[in-house]
Amino acid sequence: MNASGAKLFVSRQTVLPDGVKAAVLLVKNGKIEAIYPCANDNEINDKLEQHSNVEYEDFGNLLLMPGIVDSHVHVNEPGRSEWEGFWTATKAAAAGGVTTIVDMPLNSIPPTTTVENLKTKAQVARTKAFVDIGFWGGVIPGNQKDLKPLVEAGVVGFKCFLCPSCIEEFPHVNEEDVEKALMELRNLNTVLAFHAECELKDAIDKSKGLVLLITMIYEDPSVYHTYLQTRPEIMEVNAITMITKLCKAYNVRCHIVHLSAAEALGLVREAKKNKLRLTAETCYHYLYLTAEKIPRNATQFKCCPPIRDESNREKLWRALKDGTLDMVVSDHSPCTADLKQVGDFLSAWGGISSVQFGLSVFWTEARKRGFSYQDVVKLLSSAPAELCGLEKKKGALRVGMDADFVVWDPETRIQIEESGILHKNKLTPYLGEKLYGKVFATVVRGNFVYKDGVFSSEPLGQLLLRDDFSSAI
Repeated sequence: MNASGAKLFVSRQTVLPDGVKAAVLLVKNGKIEAIYPCANDNEINDKLEQHSNVEYEDFGNLLLMPGIVDSHVHVNEPGRSEWEGFWTATKAAAAGGVTTIVDMPLNSIPPTTTVENLKTKAQVARTKAFVDIGFWGGVIPGNQKDLKPLVEAGVVGFKCFLCPSCIEEFPHVNEEDVEKALMELRNLNTVLAFHAECELKDAIDKSKGLVLLITMIYEDPSVYHTYLQTRPEIMEVNAITMITKLCKAYNVRCHIVHLSAAEALGLVREAKKNKLRLTAETCYHYLYLTAEKIPRNATQFKCCPPIRDESNREKLWRALKDGTLDMVVSDHSPCTADLKQVGDFLSAWGGISSVQFGLSVFWTEARKRGFSYQDVVKLLSSAPAELCGLEKKKGALRVGMDADFVVWDPETRIQIEESGILHKNKLTPYLGEKLYGKVFATVVRGNFVYKDGVFSSEPLGQLLLRDDFSSAI
């Protein structure tokens, strides 16, 4: 950039709040200083001449839109950095057009359940961020007095599990624990997010439980259907029933992460009809993959909640159309190859890696169903930003917002190959898939962090925490 710290970004397809149009964006000090919609190339050239002392990037007909905000990412560092780390996760994010990730509180050691633990994580992350990073705090049994200090430090909200998380350091909560947390949170401007599956023993009656036990013992664990039967839709239905009841009673913003069961959508619709402060997300894999097509032994497809059948998938797409579901995120949750234990769906780690490919995965299916570029922005950028309290900085192209952009070609197809995968472990169900949407460049606060296959020479992302907390790290 020049001495004034200014730069112009030009695209003939810019996704603005009022439509897709040619525009010139003036960026100063990492913020959008001005937006100039243009009717044709002559108007673009006029604007460039008016700012002749400012360097510019002209992306031609490539689509320029707000950077993706992925509000559900498990980075795992410190403690399980062999699974994933901030350097590799944020590089993968940048290559996929993601300009902000929000790290989940579990899988790392320590988990983000106290201010001291947040400080430990932030110290590791601060020099390894190619994109901006926000942080979720965690709710576990007995830590309700740690919640307010975490809000004051700048976490975007809190996450809890209503069933075992499979992470020893992050135990799940019961209804009483949730109520204690909500009592602490109801006077704070924050949100409580739920892994909305209840424990299996609470979800099914004894007779069905016996059948399920026999199934788990005698059916083939290399077949996906065997695993699918162990996490029926009723687990999500019962959990969301409890969540909506508590949301109404305490009037605290509540959020359902990775909703997979279409059977639970009616509960969300009813909650929204009754004006409860409830939002819900689904994930790329639930919108792209189907249970019927998961091969034997292919444990890279295992996640919790599970991928369900094609009919269920189509109901999730309709719920995105009608506003029942608010956003789409990755739930990027990698692990080492040995934990996937190829061939055994019952004991393999449940998690799918996709932070690098979410835009292309989503667009490949969305384009078939009449979704617009503005729908993409709403579901992948603005709604996740609003969930995390970042709507004044992230998720839209408006004057005063952070200059976070993804520049991509929605008509170019890419093929996922192992050599191009940037997250630490290369296991992903998308290997070999041909997808629509190629990312050309990713810009964070006016700086290129990724452009035509090349990354910035150093990490340029920032930690989205309170200034006083960040300065004390």
